[in-house]
Amino acid sequence: MSTLDPRLHAYRADLAAESLRGQVGAPRYVAGRPAQVVRGIADVRRNPAASAPLDTQLLCGEQVTVYDEADGWAWVQNASDGYVGYVESAALGAEAQAPTHSVAVLRTFLYPEPSIKTPPLDCLSMTSPVTVVGTKGPFSEVRLAAPGSGGWIYSCHLAAAGAVVPDYLATARQFLGAPYLWGGRNSLGLDCSALVQLALARAGIPCLRDSYMQETTLGTAVPVDAGRCVPRRGDFIYSPGHVAMAWDEGTVLHATGHTMLVVIEPLADLLQRVMAESGGGFTAARRL
Repeated sequence: MSTLDPRLHAYRADLAAESLRGQVGAPRYVAGRPAQVVRGIADVRRNPAASAPLDTQLLCGEQVTVYDEADGWAWVQNASDGYVGYVESAALGAEAQAPTHSVAVLRTFLYPEPSIKTPPLDCLSMTSPVTVVGTKGPFSEVRLAAPGSGGWIYSCHLAAAGAVVPDYLATARQFLGAPYLWGGRNSLGLDCSALVQLALARAGIPCLRDSYMQETTLGTAVPVDAGRCVPRRGDFIYSPGHVAMAWDEGTVLHATGHTMLVVIEPLADLLQRVMAESGGGFTAARRL
């Protein structure tokens, strides 16, 4: 049997997704059940413990398949990018709602009433899918996937489902100054590949989660010669464990652990650090 990436395929020593029968060996296979995220942000851990490494995050309204639950943790696979990991069961609801809109700004508050003077219930992030069930004044009422849950969001912060912003660099630029967070996937903290994924999601372009996944699947390859490349605006430039977006031929926009921020900086500065850290240059470049 072939070796499958466990971050993209739901299997472990004791259990596997029914869809993987014949591809991986397991003592038990399950079809799983659908669920939907009901928190603004739900951390996805490598193991079922709050102290386990953060691999990624789920956004409110995203749909998952639950393959196992125990001790307050659910082992899930994200429907949008296929990522597998552990999330707190309390972050999930079973009454899945079909999205009508998505959050179009970096973050927006979810209020208990259509008033900015009420204490917010939660905060939702860019690309979070929501289900609007009514409007009142400048607010939209949204329903979440748990009984009696939901609230009100400022309508101008929402875009109709399917609406796109083609300029993904302009979207990425909105995150300038956001802190770098390994595994993060929102404006309070995100990593390099999450910045790419979120920017492309607003453009209607699906994208896998991690940089090593994107490096072989996103768009088409651009020549890299001796670790160097001459990118066009919008190209994606890869080095070991990292991705940056070409703002122009000599400048990149990326979330970087070097400054622990989303920044725009000279491509030459990035290349110098990559050479010093890895002994080589860029490993790949991709173009849409």
